[in-house]
Amino acid sequence: MSLKKKLVLSVVAGTLVTGGVVATMATGNAAVPGEVVCPRSTVTLSGEAGAPAATSGTFPVGTKLKVTNLDNGHATTVTVKGPSGSCVLLNNAAFDTVREPGKNLIRRARIERVAGGNDTPAPATDASAAAGVQVPPATGEVVCPGSTVTLSGEAGAPAASSGTFPVGTKLKVTNLDNGHATTVTVNGPSGSCVLLNNAAFDTVREPGKNLIRRACIERVR
Repeated sequence: MSLKKKLVLSVVAGTLVTGGVVATMATGNAAVPGEVVCPRSTVTLSGEAGAPAATSGTFPVGTKLKVTNLDNGHATTVTVKGPSGSCVLLNNAAFDTVREPGKNLIRRARIERVAGGNDTPAPATDASAAAGVQVPPATGEVVCPGSTVTLSGEAGAPAASSGTFPVGTKLKVTNLDNGHATTVTVNGPSGSCVLLNNAAFDTVREPGKNLIRRACIERVR
């Protein structure tokens, strides 16, 4: 009797067995996550109302970003609708979907670009100059023109965090809408040019607002 090669094919839940070798077959198209951007950036909120949305100093209007809070696994996908001083700044409605109770800052965030945008940061514009506002005389070098300033939600003596300047840098932040200013020292990293803690922000805020859109940021030393 001649020998015959036997071929056994068995498909069980997407598994192909051929000649004793097992190969796994995809049974559907798995969702591919977006490109991870702005690694190690923190995420906070702008204090703005409206449907869930975001602002960004890195990606242009229309870019869709997915933000995941790695501390609780909650995620939100939002579209950039305007500029800010952060990689991504969520408005109130968007931030509420991913926040941990009582916290206004996500230190362990995963930011993915779902659609649109590019790798080149959007050019910063000096918001105060565009509005025809005279910036008060600087006591130091004006930095991060066009950046917005918000709060981290952290307690403690007045201080700041920054993704632009190292720990120990002293910065002066002036709210051009009310003339109030505070000088703080950077004590850690964040995803913004400057992110004020609660005590520092309270010295320059306008009532009911968690965002300073027209800010003058100076490096004192």
